[in-house]
Amino acid sequence: MRIRSLKFLFLSGLFLMPMASIAQEALPPSKVVDLSKLKPEPLCPPGVSPEWRKAQTIDGVKIQESLRCQPDNPNLIASVVKGTNNISMNVLMETFLAADSITKTDDLDGDGDPDRIIIKLEVMELNGHSPDFPGLVPTFDIAPGIQPGMWVFAPKTRGMSTRSFASIKANPLLRAPSPVIRVEQGDTVSLVLENSHYFPHTIHLHGVDHPFVDKNGEGNDGVPQTSETMVMPGQTRTYNFKPRTTGSMVYHCHVQPHTHIGMGLIGMLVVEKNRRNNWVQTLNVGAGQVRHPSVESRKNFDQEYDSHYHAMDKELNNLIQAYNDPRLVARQMNRIYDLTDSTEDYFTLNGRSFPYTLRESIITVKPNQKTKIRMFNSGGEQVAIHSHGHKATITHYDGVEHNPVAQITRDVYDLAPAQRVDLSVNTKNDGFHSYGKGIWVFHDHREKAITTDGMNLGGSVGAIVYKEYLNEQGIPRVQGIDLTPYFTKEFYQRRLPVWQGLDKLATLGAVETDPGVGIDPASVKKPKPKATASNSLLSVFTSGTFVDFLLGLLLGVGVYLLRENWERVGKLVRQGVSPVKGSRGES
Repeated sequence: MRIRSLKFLFLSGLFLMPMASIAQEALPPSKVVDLSKLKPEPLCPPGVSPEWRKAQTIDGVKIQESLRCQPDNPNLIASVVKGTNNISMNVLMETFLAADSITKTDDLDGDGDPDRIIIKLEVMELNGHSPDFPGLVPTFDIAPGIQPGMWVFAPKTRGMSTRSFASIKANPLLRAPSPVIRVEQGDTVSLVLENSHYFPHTIHLHGVDHPFVDKNGEGNDGVPQTSETMVMPGQTRTYNFKPRTTGSMVYHCHVQPHTHIGMGLIGMLVVEKNRRNNWVQTLNVGAGQVRHPSVESRKNFDQEYDSHYHAMDKELNNLIQAYNDPRLVARQMNRIYDLTDSTEDYFTLNGRSFPYTLRESIITVKPNQKTKIRMFNSGGEQVAIHSHGHKATITHYDGVEHNPVAQITRDVYDLAPAQRVDLSVNTKNDGFHSYGKGIWVFHDHREKAITTDGMNLGGSVGAIVYKEYLNEQGIPRVQGIDLTPYFTKEFYQRRLPVWQGLDKLATLGAVETDPGVGIDPASVKKPKPKATASNSLLSVFTSGTFVDFLLGLLLGVGVYLLRENWERVGKLVRQGVSPVKGSRGES
């Protein structure tokens, strides 16, 4: 009998050990990650002349001031306004444009501006596989260290796809998103696709007034199944149109559009109203601020911006980084990749994600201004863009002006895939249109869209920034936490504690098992303590396992005593309960 009781006692201790360990588990000590080992990028990178930010006139083209950190090259603006055939050679040589990128001729209606426009586009690859070395080429970072593979339409380029022989970075014309194209109502436009890529492509004019076939009976709608054959590598095709209606439209590739659009072959196409002496900015490379707005835009607004929102599935976009054989890329992309199982990982505004959006895509304003924003969603899901501190009025849907008496003013702007809205932003500080000066975030209110591959803060976050809140380089002077960690690769590799700097003790920082700044988190293992003669015996009695067993054993003794004296305990309980019942019965 005694042996069975002891066995019960021992087994009870073992059974109750896990219960004791829950209360006794020790937390790892805190650790302060040494951020001095980081090599953050400059918030505003060098190499951009401060002169580029100033209002100026080049070859007769008036170019508006641009307060942001990375303004467009004013020589590029002048070239795309006048046409590469009408600009001086000195100005053209300050760009990467080919001499026949944009040709403007023939004032057909006698109103002082050219009406026959020829625009030449190529198909270029960014962050693709290189057979010569392990890296990618040409590179285009959407955020620090983030390089998804992309295809883009680009203006016909002079020279190399990289900035120089010594660089693997894409030249400034080769970037996401595909450039915004601007023409005037009634222009005779020839959009020439020179397919410099290894896959077939086309151009479809979405929402743009164009004939199904051109004057020669050739397909002109860009749809291989119904309109035309595909433009094969090395081939050229011209898409002709003479738009009769104005508004914010779209152009995109219609070959395997379920993948080619996601890869980046889509952009905005704007048709401006026909006005006298209306030399429009034919290309807005990289979107963002339009530094030479149209006559109609200048009449009604102080400034104009193009905001192109896009999203990418890294499973699709990074396929081109795994192969150097077009057949293998085609197999993976066209037959194995399943769009219905896709997820959006990267969210961009004008081709970049936060924090790079602070360099290129902030909307800089002054009090009592009116700003026009043409907003476009080329992702695969609906977006809900929210403006802090301002309520903008939606004036157009999909290029069609909304009845002025029924125009909607709100602070969230819903856009389905391929949809466009035109916004009017008024900075009058009246508590409705504007709440006053500041740095007002402008972002997609789907919370995943403010992440980069799930890491917050990232994604398509922009801002409306008042001039006095910009530093001398054009970066917002934030009132909150330090921006520096966001400009590191390690932050988006999940190697930095996001809240370490909130207090001196780093109470919400890292623990000792966190990896170091330059260490791959997957390679880190918790170190084991070294055993010595002096501490080996002590470690036996202070180890978590022994303490857990001891507590379990004590609990087991309690259970054993309760079991062996069950009848006595029950009798005492009954004796204690009886007087209570009696007293209740007398009341």
